[in-house]
This record gives sequence, structure tokens and C-alpha cells, in this order.
Amino acid sequence: MDIAFCYESVLPQRGGCETYIASLAHRLVADGHTVHLYATRWDASALPESVVYHSVQARSWPRFLRPWSFGNAVLNALKGHRHDATIGFDKTWGLDILYPQGGLYAASADHNILKEPPGPGRLFMRLVKKFDPAHQSFMALERRQYLGENKALVIAISEMVRGHFQKYYSIPPENLRVARIATNPDRFVENDRPLRRDKVRTELGIRPDEIVGLFCGMNYRLKGLPCLLAAIRHLPAGNRFRLLATGSDNFKAMEQLARKIGVRDRVVFAGYRKDMRDGYFASDMFIHPTFYDPCSHVVPEAMSCGLPVITTRHNGASELMTPPREGIVIDDPHNHRALARAIERFFDPRERIRCGQAGRQSAARWTFDQHYRQMLEVFAEAARRRRAA
Repeated sequence: MDIAFCYESVLPQRGGCETYIASLAHRLVADGHTVHLYATRWDASALPESVVYHSVQARSWPRFLRPWSFGNAVLNALKGHRHDATIGFDKTWGLDILYPQGGLYAASADHNILKEPPGPGRLFMRLVKKFDPAHQSFMALERRQYLGENKALVIAISEMVRGHFQKYYSIPPENLRVARIATNPDRFVENDRPLRRDKVRTELGIRPDEIVGLFCGMNYRLKGLPCLLAAIRHLPAGNRFRLLATGSDNFKAMEQLARKIGVRDRVVFAGYRKDMRDGYFASDMFIHPTFYDPCSHVVPEAMSCGLPVITTRHNGASELMTPPREGIVIDDPHNHRALARAIERFFDPRERIRCGQAGRQSAARWTFDQHYRQMLEVFAEAARRRRAA
């Protein structure tokens, strides 16, 4: 098949969707398919040599209008080319397939408000959103994507996101597919775990006898770090728990919050870590009390590393778990006592081992091979629809 990828920037070293695009391109090319990339910038050294590049120019300012500019530029660039299937991974429209790995903006905006405790704060945020031109622009663009004349095949990254498509835009089931994220268990081989664990703990000043909970997220507030800091106050006296908070180097506000509520000495703020194995191998459990994640990659990665997982129903990756087999799923990150009870459960080493082993088994089912076969089926279906049109 001849397949066109449409995404503004493909620099795989940045992770996330850009890494995923590179992985999918490599696999397609290895199987004899032709891959085109329509983008404004890319790292050719991280992509297959045979990829055909199409430079797309988009205005960069104001930022909230950039997706409109890129989407229009992509449609113009596609004119005159006959691909079997075209796929967009973000704010594009008029393509055969749409696969928004960041989920729906409408759902994300609503869940962002949940990070404020119930009360005036939430009401104020709703008011601010109502008059925010960027918010209105993104909402209009999303309506263009999913309610326009050209009905694309839409891929949801989780059942939660599938539900959002139906709730916000009434996408019919015949146009919806689910293709969950996948992880590569080979990245987390055990042979260097003890050495890496000791090295990282020593580097960060964590004692060997401490029970470490790992948090990872770029957007600390959306991913629930303030709630996690508050939960630490409710842990039983004399516990040996230490939180390792990673993700963004911009953690001063969270450090001040930890100091204000009296838990600063229980938290190590490690900022961005290039190799996530440092965090996984140095820890005893993974805690992700997020308010919104379409399907976070860190959950199956943590499970692959044998860590029990604590997350929320707002995370599509919770669907990969069968609580309490691999860990615990809580309803509301603002329920600090419930979050503390979940953490306390894994103070028991037997419980950590039991859930960790179950997590490895569950994560092994969500391989990239399985995901790739699902994507091939969607590409083939899109190609059939295009030929029939």
C-alpha cells in the first residue's frame, strides 16, 4: 500500500506520537509498503531511508491558528497525489483516517477543569474557557474534523476515547475503531535492574530500605501531582515511603506546594529523565492519579517493569488492568485518603510482587505486533473505501 502520514513535526527523540510515527513507518517500510510524510519538519535520520517527504509550510503565529494553517496546507499538498490511504495524527481534516493520540480536545478541556477541587475554582475556569479565543478555535477545528462532509475512519486509542467520540460528536460505530497503544517489553529486560536501581537511588539520595512510588508527567497539575502530595499526609506514621517525581524540569511550584503542606522531605523532584528505566527500576510502585489521559504509555511500561500501578478511571490505560490484579484504579484524584490507602496497600512486599508479576503478564498482551496488525486492517479498509468512492 501507498500510505501518507500527515503530522506537523516528526522528531522521534521528543517521544510520544512522534516516536510512534517513526516506529509505524519503519514497520510498514520493512513489510514493503510505501510511506509518504507531509510535515513542516522531520528528522530523516530517525526514519526509514525510503520515506518520501513533502514539505508543508504553515504559519507559526498566533499559535492557536497554526493547526488551521497546517491542515489547509496539507490538503493543498495532497492534491495531485494518489495514495491508497491518508492518515492524520492531530488537528487535520479531510483525510481517510484520523488517529488523535492525544484524544479529543473537547474531552481534554472538560477534564482539565476537574483538576480544580469542586467549588468556585471550577466555575471560574469554565467562564475563562468560554471567552478564550484559543479554546473556541480548537473547538471549531475539532467540529471541522469530525462533523465535516468527509467522514473519516476514526481510530480511538482506548474505549474511553471511543466513548468521548460518541458523546461529543455522535460518531457512528461503523466509522470508529479502537487501536490501543503498545509497548515493547524488550526495552525493560531485567539483567541490569539491580545495578541501575542502586545507582539511581544513590544518585538521588534514596535509601535502600525506602519504598518508592514513581510519578511521571509533564503537566504536573493535570496528571494529579498536587493530589498525590496531599495524599502523602494521610499515610500512616512511621512509614518508609518516598515519592520520586519525574517529567518536567519546571517543578518549582510543586516543590513549594510540597513544602507548604509539610511533605517536602518525602519527595525527590528529579525533573526530566531521558531514560525512563531509571525511574521504573529505582521504584517499587507507579502512581499516576491523572485527570485526563487518553491512554498513557507509562502505564503499560510500568507494568512491563513489574511495578504495581495506581491510576484513575480518567486514564484510558486503566482498561489494560483488571483491578486489583495489576494494581488499583481510583475514581477521583481529589479523594486523597483513597489514594493514600492505595499506596499503603503496596507497603506489603508480597502484594507488590503479586501485582508486579500480573502486570508483566498483562502488558505482554499489548505488543506492537498486535497493534500493527490492527493498523494494517484500518489502512486496508480505508483503501477499499477510497476505491469505492
